[in-house]
Parts: sequence; structure tokens; C-alpha cells
Amino acid sequence: MQKTYSAKPGEVEREWFVADLENQVLGRAASEIAKILRGKHKPRYTPHIDTGDFVIAVNVEKIKLTGNKLANKKYFRHSGYIGNLKSVTAQELMESHPDRLLLSAVRGMLPKNTLGRAQLKKLKIYAGPEHPHEAQQPTPLPLTAKKE
Repeated sequence: MQKTYSAKPGEVEREWFVADLENQVLGRAASEIAKILRGKHKPRYTPHIDTGDFVIAVNVEKIKLTGNKLANKKYFRHSGYIGNLKSVTAQELMESHPDRLLLSAVRGMLPKNTLGRAQLKKLKIYAGPEHPHEAQQPTPLPLTAKKE
């Protein structure tokens, strides 16, 4: 009888991927990135161990939202003080901080615990096409998301 394999934290080999998000749909790209960060694309995936890889997301300012989401979708933040709930539309967030749009989408697709926070740290987001991670020799991430 074969034993079930469970990955150990020291045995995990991490790769680097670069995802060009120009003309990609936000949700579809975020789900692909979350899958890579969790390690679900690997045969040695273990749910309670961080087996994921690093992802560099470039051209985030050129990402697309379908339908009327740019005008209607709202993002909220709260300082903790009474009456200090701030809201901003996706359009305003895209103009001021396009990286937070992708960060929020990917964060929602990861576990809400210490493991999820560790996996989110492996995501590097850049608004333009340049990134400082050439030394890691990242391979292009083939996004299967449809382009619109």
C-alpha cells in the first residue's frame, strides 16, 4: 500500500513567474495568480504547507473589468474609529492605486489565516512593465484568461 505524500516546508522548491496583465480581466487573472501562489499547479500540493511560487504582476494599470464594474464596484476601508468608513469606486482606485485592485482580488482568493498572509507576500505587483526581479530569471506565466 502506498503512503500519501505530504510536503515538508524545507523541501519546497520555489519558481518565479512573471504575469503580464495587459488587457486581462481582473478576476480571471487573479484566480490564476492565486492558484500559483497556493501551489495548486504542482503535483506535490499540500493544503497546510506553503508550496506556492512567486508571481510578479506587471502592467497592472492596463487590467480590465467587465460590465459596469468600473463605475459600480466599491472598495471599503475602515480606520477603526467610529464613522470613519471610507469607500472608493474601482475607477478611482484604478487611477490612484492600480496595484491595490489586484491585491484585493487575490487576497480574497487566499486562505484567511497565517498561511494566506505568507502566500500573499510572494506576490509582487508593479503598475508598469518594469520590475526589479530580473536576477531571479522569472518565466512568463501563461494566463489562460480570455482577453477582451
